[in-house]
Amino acid sequence: MDNSSKKEKASIKNSMQKFGSKLSGMVMPNIGAFIAWGLITALFMDTGWLPNANLAKMITPMVTYLLPLLIGFTGGSVIDDHRGGVVGAIATMGVIVGSNIPMFIGAMIMGPLGGWSIKKFDEWVQPKTKQGFEMLVNNFSAGILGMILAIIGFFGIGPVVAGLSAALAKGVDWIISVHLLPLANVFIEPAKILFLNNAINQGILTPLGIQQAAGSAGKSILFLLEPNPGPGLGVLLAFMFFGKGTAKSSASGAAIIHFFGGIHEIYFPYVLMKPALFLSVIAGGVSGTFMFSLFDVGLKASPSPGSIISILLMTPKGINNYVGVLSGVIVATVVSFLVSAFILKRDNSDEDDIETAQNKVSNMKSEAKGQLSSSQDDAKNIMTSSSEVDHIIFACDAGMGSSAMGASLLRDKVKKSGLNLSVTNTAINNLKDEPGLLVVTQDELADRALQKTPSAVHVQVENFLSSPKYDEIVAALKAKEVTGNDSLSDENISEEINNENISLQNIDTNVIRTIDFIHHDQNVGSATMGRSLFKEKMNKSGLSDIMVKHVSVGEIDDDQSVLVIASKETSKRIKLSFKNVQVLVVDNLVDNPEYDKLISEWK
Repeated sequence: MDNSSKKEKASIKNSMQKFGSKLSGMVMPNIGAFIAWGLITALFMDTGWLPNANLAKMITPMVTYLLPLLIGFTGGSVIDDHRGGVVGAIATMGVIVGSNIPMFIGAMIMGPLGGWSIKKFDEWVQPKTKQGFEMLVNNFSAGILGMILAIIGFFGIGPVVAGLSAALAKGVDWIISVHLLPLANVFIEPAKILFLNNAINQGILTPLGIQQAAGSAGKSILFLLEPNPGPGLGVLLAFMFFGKGTAKSSASGAAIIHFFGGIHEIYFPYVLMKPALFLSVIAGGVSGTFMFSLFDVGLKASPSPGSIISILLMTPKGINNYVGVLSGVIVATVVSFLVSAFILKRDNSDEDDIETAQNKVSNMKSEAKGQLSSSQDDAKNIMTSSSEVDHIIFACDAGMGSSAMGASLLRDKVKKSGLNLSVTNTAINNLKDEPGLLVVTQDELADRALQKTPSAVHVQVENFLSSPKYDEIVAALKAKEVTGNDSLSDENISEEINNENISLQNIDTNVIRTIDFIHHDQNVGSATMGRSLFKEKMNKSGLSDIMVKHVSVGEIDDDQSVLVIASKETSKRIKLSFKNVQVLVVDNLVDNPEYDKLISEWK
């Protein structure tokens, strides 16, 4: 495939992600309201757990007015802050009253249209407004424009969207009636792993599902298609039993986060490292949806996040409903596991380390974009600009899920390093170009993040949940705090390390209580093996009172009692980032003659 074809495909994918992000960006910030509506429906409707005719009166107004208005307001505010949100909500009211179905798709149209319209109007009229008339013009322009859009929505957009929604609903009903709905997972499962999950779920399945759930059925199977955790769980279980290296050891923790936490993005790298596993998740998704159809089950509202806990909370009352939902999840898990196990057992490749696979995928993507860069380039970029960094934001499509997990991981590292920085997460559409900002985003969303915040420092990661670049960020920011030097370069760092001539003779062994083996970027294995061999030598020499660990740069305690054993390249960052630790530079972390000399000092 030539470069032009690659660029065209990347452009199409980026456009799809951007469109999907806009759709999900209107729904995800209001997901709490959707859950509230789902819980009220599940509890208080006449077939609910706690039937209550008075409280059930909230169900119809919420789905008819509250939820679409929230979507419309959010869509407008994304375009033009609160003012755009107000006009978007007014415009949305027109399509709500102009139809007799829950107008979620209409709200997704009228909300952004209202925000865009008032923004363009302000750009045209504000320079011409006389001083002292600003408030009058602003208030009346928003009201008049909102009224006009509401009327357009009532007579034009509302009926069209209602007709389109009815046609889509009939199409879905027909697919369900002829038992073809499971085939939808042939497209849904791969699209999820390509980070189009929010576009599919929040932009298509959720609006149609709410229309079904608001009807006589009181539930919708569409709420189960994308959030089903079974396919991903099957893949992770297969890695637990048949994987190798870091992928095998990390799969159990990932399975817990995925199944109970609902963070589906955590299993995506496991599939991407072995593309044949796309067959596993497709088979699991199809079989799971087949079971849902067989038992005729559905949920009251969209579960978010897609954890088994959320799914069970949104399941309607009745033992048959719970049996059907759990059967779909279990069958999807078993089928995905069996296919994954077959693929993994027949795979003879040595490259089964997930961190290596993530790094390889990242490099391949960068090469395709013509902008291959290493984590050291990111570190130098941060070190150049870090004197101005005072807060870090993780940005993804929806501003939830994996970005929240990534922010939590980095927040913990920042706290342990003693840095006083805010680390938060948000949807990429909500990013604002402001001073002192460092943005962390996934490779596929990096271009969009750069467009939103051109003045910020940007770091791209392959996977929010596991990236060596977090340590690079902490080390680079820590370096500025320690040195106070705003003109760091690779040359003067190297010169300092070479002139220092760090060796065993410069180390005060009497105060050492902890020895840290430092892994550099992806080379976790050598640090682990080196630590294990050194620990064994220490035990044989009766020196069990000294703790021996392998850690990343960002996890070092800055104390003279800590001896850091690192490669020459890694020691550059250590010397810049820490004032008090002692450093032993080695060419080989696994076995080095300096180790025996060091142990002999304590005998």
